[in-house]
Amino acid sequence: MLSLLLIILTSIFFMGIVIRTKSLASGRKGPGILQPIKDIIRLWKKGSVYSTTTSMIFQIAPTIYFSSIVMAILMIPLGNQSGIISFGGDFVMFAYLLALGKFLMIISALDTGSSFEGMGASREALFSMLVEPAFFIIIGSLALFTGHTSFYEIFSTLNYGSYISYLIGALATFVLVLIAMIENSRMPVDDPKTHLELTMVHEVMILDNSGFDLGIILYATPLKFAMYGALIANFFIGAVPLEISIPLFFSIQIIFAIIVGILESFMARFRMSHNPQFIFLLTSVSLLIFFGVLLVLGKFI
Repeated sequence: MLSLLLIILTSIFFMGIVIRTKSLASGRKGPGILQPIKDIIRLWKKGSVYSTTTSMIFQIAPTIYFSSIVMAILMIPLGNQSGIISFGGDFVMFAYLLALGKFLMIISALDTGSSFEGMGASREALFSMLVEPAFFIIIGSLALFTGHTSFYEIFSTLNYGSYISYLIGALATFVLVLIAMIENSRMPVDDPKTHLELTMVHEVMILDNSGFDLGIILYATPLKFAMYGALIANFFIGAVPLEISIPLFFSIQIIFAIIVGILESFMARFRMSHNPQFIFLLTSVSLLIFFGVLLVLGKFI
């Protein structure tokens, strides 16, 4: 329960820190840290408008998408504090809950009958499919490293005893940061501020959403960022006492938000044809983590 509350609290200021970082990097003051969440709350107070072309799928998809993220968050521990849902192999359910929500958003975009939104949906499906192996290789490698298969047991028993294990933790953090960028449709694979038709991905999928539905879709971005930030924080918290782990959790989340802002400020968006190559590169780095685990365990022949 504690991890859920901390992730929700983090999500309130996460995008504000990202935007403020980008503003300072470009020499501007920028809006307040709470401005993004204020914009979302304003949308929550409005009603949604539905096209006569759409069916019930379009109406329920945003709620299921948001609910799938909340359900996934319930599995994330905080050091030696387990998540609300915890069992062997829970990371598999975690990944496919997120996939379920993404699937509903994709078919809701197709439900509008717009070939333009279908174009964005196909790209979103491709990027999510390509990034999935990297996530499973990382968590599977950590499961092999610790001998456990649940998030709580993996992170509570994770300890670094050699230079190679420190390298494994650093590489896993690096890959998870980029996975979070891809899953939230950020730079360098997508630009949430673009309105160039040929290069829009996630933004084009939600063009027909409005009001409350649009609000929960937009809030899903900082919530997913905070969720991945919580996974990254667990690499460093381990079995640290609670009075230390909570400040450490917030510190890592703030650093994560600043890194996201810096990456978006100084990285150019890739050409669309280069995105699959970039995502495949993450899988290659994940394989390095797997080989490093085999080396630490003495199973590398």
